[in-house]
Amino acid sequence: MPAEESVRVRPAKARRPAAVRARSTSSPRSPRGGGARRLYEQARRAWDRPLTAYYVILGAGLLITVLGLVMVYSASMIKALELGKPGTYFFRKQFLAAVIGAGLMALAARMPVKLHRALAYPLLLGAVFLMVLVQVPGIGMSVNGNRNWLYLGGPFQLQPSEFGKLALVLWGADLLARKQDKRLLAQWKHMLVPLVPVAFMLLGLIMLGGDMGTAIILTAILFGLLWLAGAPTRMFAAVLATAGLIGFLLIKTSPNRMSRLECMGASEPGPGGSCWQAVHGIYALASGGWFGSGLGASVEKWGQLPEPHTDFIFAITGEELGLAGTLSVLALFAALGYAGIRVAGRTEDPFVRYAAGGVTTWITAQAVINIGAVLGLLPIAGVPLPLFSYGGSALLPTMFAVGLMIAFARDEPAAKAALAVRRPGVRWKTMRRRVKKRSSGER
Repeated sequence: MPAEESVRVRPAKARRPAAVRARSTSSPRSPRGGGARRLYEQARRAWDRPLTAYYVILGAGLLITVLGLVMVYSASMIKALELGKPGTYFFRKQFLAAVIGAGLMALAARMPVKLHRALAYPLLLGAVFLMVLVQVPGIGMSVNGNRNWLYLGGPFQLQPSEFGKLALVLWGADLLARKQDKRLLAQWKHMLVPLVPVAFMLLGLIMLGGDMGTAIILTAILFGLLWLAGAPTRMFAAVLATAGLIGFLLIKTSPNRMSRLECMGASEPGPGGSCWQAVHGIYALASGGWFGSGLGASVEKWGQLPEPHTDFIFAITGEELGLAGTLSVLALFAALGYAGIRVAGRTEDPFVRYAAGGVTTWITAQAVINIGAVLGLLPIAGVPLPLFSYGGSALLPTMFAVGLMIAFARDEPAAKAALAVRRPGVRWKTMRRRVKKRSSGER
């Protein structure tokens, strides 16, 4: 018996050292490779969850807006005092626009897709009508040399071209979706007409007022829609070449636009201060360092940097919050854009795909153009940073567009099931039962 017991015990004891030896042999590489792999798998699983895009769009949109309110207050205080206004003048107007925009975002997030499609034509007609009114003497207003504003009374003004971006996205998405349902997009005439002529009409109305920055954003939206529709390379190149030629002629024939082009990468204000704004934007970023001079401690906003709370608010952010602050803003825009791409890529509804792609192109292109101009990598186009810069006319349609993407993210079948489980009165333990009861048509 003792001998038998020893025979039985020894294999059991031999197994444990073997397992220990197996772990010890893999231990030199597992902390790095295995840890990085685990983190990657966890991030991938988290990103693949049904509600990830919904929360990323909602969170990034609200964080950019809130941080923008803080920076508008800090950047506009001195400008308001110079105009004889209270220090909170611009902040109060922006806060009011943000409150209204939050209501529009919530409304858009709750609206069904069919209602969004129903708004396409009325919104386009309304935007065209207002853009025509801008050109009527006595009704339209000129600001900084661009005639693209309507006076609403008191301190309030409206820029209809900002609503033209949203109108082009919704109308273009509805048009392309209907043509795809009828299998007409394989013909180049149906892909281009009437999308390109209507877009060129909007561009013409905008360029009558001299606002080339907004025209560039509208062109980017048009190209985004054509790309999503699967335009052939030759057709896409032809439209791009036509737009590029028109843009070159408009820049070449305007001394103001040529001077902006020459200020790219400038390090000195130049003769007559032609590059003053571009150079002082770089000065603001350079003086911020890693963590900035502190909120409200900007020097450039004291009359040195023109438009510190609108086109060049990113420069003031870099001066006061440093590289950490600017990278945070960039990360939020990257997250918003990536979530928009996910919504557009995962849907089976063509309208949702075109609309989500159009909104993502709009916000991303405008952010790149604004930040590129502040960094001296692109000419100053005069476009605000979406959701961040001062301006209610730009904030309202952009927040509605963010609500549009939230609605699309909520409309995914898996997201619907996850949100239904989290309704009040539904316990967590009933999740499996509710998911099993879903119809076979849901994914």
